[in-house]
This record gives sequence, structure tokens and C-alpha cells, in this order.
Amino acid sequence: MPVTGLAALFFGYNFWSLGVAIPIFFANLILTSWSVGLVVSGLILRNGMGAESIAWTLLFLMMPIACVYYPVATLPGFLQPLAWALPPTYVFEGMRAAALEGVLRADLMAWALALNAVYLVAAATAFRLLLDSARAAGSLLQTGE
Repeated sequence: MPVTGLAALFFGYNFWSLGVAIPIFFANLILTSWSVGLVVSGLILRNGMGAESIAWTLLFLMMPIACVYYPVATLPGFLQPLAWALPPTYVFEGMRAAALEGVLRADLMAWALALNAVYLVAAATAFRLLLDSARAAGSLLQTGE
């Protein structure tokens, strides 16, 4: 909240003018983070705390491809299909459309939601398989700080 106030004060931009789109964007980003979190949690359970760096690396690599900072059109052609396979890409393209054109792109949000549903099911499955593997290997007994 303080950051949005500072943006309004210093730059004359009111983030809250996006209106009803904000909770939709936020929900899609939360769903993506749950998917990433489930996979990383499973990897940590299976491989120990050394796998924690995978989370930071994965997110660090995902941000430029998800077009957080610039439109998809600025990516090289071979990276654009990869970008469109990530739900945050649709969210950030939708945010740009809302901020620059004043429109809520329901199609982009629907694609993000559909991809999030697929990735959430895949992440839950991966977590279950990694948990079962950790149990079988006995690595759950060896965790600790």
C-alpha cells in the first residue's frame, strides 16, 4: 500500500485505478506461486535444503521469460512460445492492457487461469511423487537444520 501511494505522489500513477482487474491479476499470480512452491517443496523434501537454491534460480529465470518488465513482442521469436506457456505472461500482458488501454482482457485472464489449473494439478502430482520418493528413501528422517 505505501508503494502505491508513493507512485501516485511522485509519478502521478494510481495503481488502484485498474479496479476490478487487480484481484484477478493477483489471484492468477498466487496460483502460479503455489505451483512453483509445491514443486520446490517436494524437491526440498526429497533432496534436502540444497534444493532450495532451485527455487531462486527458477524464479530468476522465469521473470524475464514471463515478460514482467516488457511485452512479449520484444522477446526473440524462439522464446515467445515459451513465454506464452507461462501464466504470469498473460497476467503481465493483461496488466499492460489495463494500464495503457484501459481494458480488461478477459481472454488473457482465462488463459492464465487455464494454464494455472494445469500447472497446479501437475505440481500437486509432482509433490506427491517426490514425497513418496522421500519416504521410500528415508530422507524425511534426515531433514533438519
